[in-house]
Amino acid sequence: MIKVPALPALCLFALGCSAFAFADPPPPAAAVAALPSATPAPAANSAAPADPRAALLKLLPPGTKIDDLKPAPIPGIYEFTQDADVSYLTADGKYFLDGNLYDMHSRENLTEQLRMHARMAMIAAVPESEMLIFSPPNPKYTITVFTDVDCQYCRKLHSEMAELNRLGVRVRYMFFPRTGPDTESWRKAEVVWCSPNRNDALTRAKAGAVLDMNKTCGPTPVAREYALGQSIGVRGTPAIVTDSGDYIAGYMPPNELVAQLKELDVAKR
Repeated sequence: MIKVPALPALCLFALGCSAFAFADPPPPAAAVAALPSATPAPAANSAAPADPRAALLKLLPPGTKIDDLKPAPIPGIYEFTQDADVSYLTADGKYFLDGNLYDMHSRENLTEQLRMHARMAMIAAVPESEMLIFSPPNPKYTITVFTDVDCQYCRKLHSEMAELNRLGVRVRYMFFPRTGPDTESWRKAEVVWCSPNRNDALTRAKAGAVLDMNKTCGPTPVAREYALGQSIGVRGTPAIVTDSGDYIAGYMPPNELVAQLKELDVAKR
């Protein structure tokens, strides 16, 4: 039979009596010092874990930067952003996802929010001195419109400029000749830019007036704005971008456009 050492009387009645009261006496301090540590000391100069994004760059288009990849709301997935295009990549590089990501609780389109911020930043980088602006005295809304001089629905939208301004809409035009460089529509855009009164020249051109196609003035912003439209995702005209980065594809009558702008504005409050 194991002999249990007698306990001090005080300990028998003390609520805080240690469980070690039944153990053998503690070993000498020297013996404790000789025992190996329970937690090994960290190795000196241990290497930091590699950033998994570095390996993913090899799978993506040339010129992709590591900052183009950010952790997505879903663990183990990265957001891949180029201009206003957003897609997703698994951390192991095995799967590539192209589509919208929604928050099931808030029902928000998280991917579109990224696109909106990208559009806002890209358009904000263009000085208004490189745009053609039609504005009322006290605008309520500002829209940026990628336009083609020869596009029929662009012409229809422009013919309603007085009503748009009356409803408080400020219109900033950027050129997007759908037919591309070295075409008649492209040259018309450059002629408009080279005119003494650009707003008047654009109005006349959209009304079908014959332009002096020999008018030149050196470099114009047409090529830069066309490239910007492509980066934003413009595929047709008119392409409308709100001051919050929302994208409205195609023509809308003034009343419907203002109603859409109000609805988008209320949704962000």
